[in-house]
Amino acid sequence: MVDPRSTAHVGNPMSSAERLVLAHATVLDGENPARSDCTVVIEGSTITTVSSEEVSSEPGDQVHDLNGRTVMPGLITCHFHSTYNELGAVPTPFGYEYPPAYQALLGAANLRRALECGYTGAISAGAANEVDPSLKRAIDDGLIAGPRFVPGSRELSTTGHSNDNTPWYWNLGAPGAVRLCDGAESFRLGVREEIKRGAEIIKLFLTGGHGTTAPKARIELTRDELAAAIDTAHDRGVLIRAHIANKPALLMAVELGIDIVDHGDEMDDECIAALVETGTFLVPSLYFPKHFIETIGAGLGFSEAMKADLDYSYEVLPKANAAGVRILLGDDYGAVGFAHGLYGHEFALYAEEIGIPTLDVIRWATRHGAELLGRPDLGAVAPGATADLVVVDGDPLSTVSLLADAAALTVLKDGAVVSGVL
Repeated sequence: MVDPRSTAHVGNPMSSAERLVLAHATVLDGENPARSDCTVVIEGSTITTVSSEEVSSEPGDQVHDLNGRTVMPGLITCHFHSTYNELGAVPTPFGYEYPPAYQALLGAANLRRALECGYTGAISAGAANEVDPSLKRAIDDGLIAGPRFVPGSRELSTTGHSNDNTPWYWNLGAPGAVRLCDGAESFRLGVREEIKRGAEIIKLFLTGGHGTTAPKARIELTRDELAAAIDTAHDRGVLIRAHIANKPALLMAVELGIDIVDHGDEMDDECIAALVETGTFLVPSLYFPKHFIETIGAGLGFSEAMKADLDYSYEVLPKANAAGVRILLGDDYGAVGFAHGLYGHEFALYAEEIGIPTLDVIRWATRHGAELLGRPDLGAVAPGATADLVVVDGDPLSTVSLLADAAALTVLKDGAVVSGVL
């Protein structure tokens, strides 16, 4: 059913002579304390003014009184699986759960859902069958509504790794979501071919653990294989990330120049120091294991081990944040029992349950995401910034759960309202 509040647009509906004026708003930019009674002026796709003073009206202005509402930068989710839908519920080869055309439709729906939840940016953590690059093109061409999207590759790892679980006698050499590579040159070729097919971020499975069937102590790639993958991605100007759940693999990957560590379950003080020194990004993605334990994990026998890892992460993550690790939001939405659309619940987990300052968690979802994208014009409410914004009914600093309620959000992308109403 279509949300009657939703008003998606292709491009910006305002003429060059019009300004969008958001008056009497609270501004929360993820970097500074909230500023009340501000006026934000948008011309075209750009913020031109953020002022605590009255702004004189001009002919043609669209003026909206936002008293009691908060204006934030658009959120950025940095671990996004567009094609996941109840992944793991049915035992099929990874990436062949649905036909590729249907996966594209799932991806379009999931990206639209992310936009409606306030996420104007999304960075892939892997997808099947070259679906992601086509989704990005469809968004950029205005065929579908969605966030600014960095499309991902298949998940690259070695023969017999934790997601290479198709029986050998099925004669499926490389399932739809997994590309098997063995040896440094094979990884070099694999990365190059995924980039040729449109990937702008490469996903590696470096270890087991964190929701996979393989033990977290297992390292799936040799040092030479990992180095070849990272160097090739960077030589071609794309990002590279890896599923990592043990300390030796994390330190090796950071030393070799990985851009994003996914999970980092055994992170300790030495790992934190390495992440800070190199500026490597970390996506802890702790909401899925928490949700899984509380719902279906016990019935599958996973709860005890996952709970121990989760308790440890709860202890170490505040240390990483305080030390200056560049942490990002995002998780394995679309896994079994973990639907797309739950994104905003991450804020309450990190801020209320783990105890990290709410402003810091908002910074992860705004400034840090923009830094990963290399887009200083995003993740801010400031003159010169691109007008990707979220308007929240209320104060998320005092009630962070507001960010989990899509019905309480109005979303602007490039200065145009794409979901909700002002």
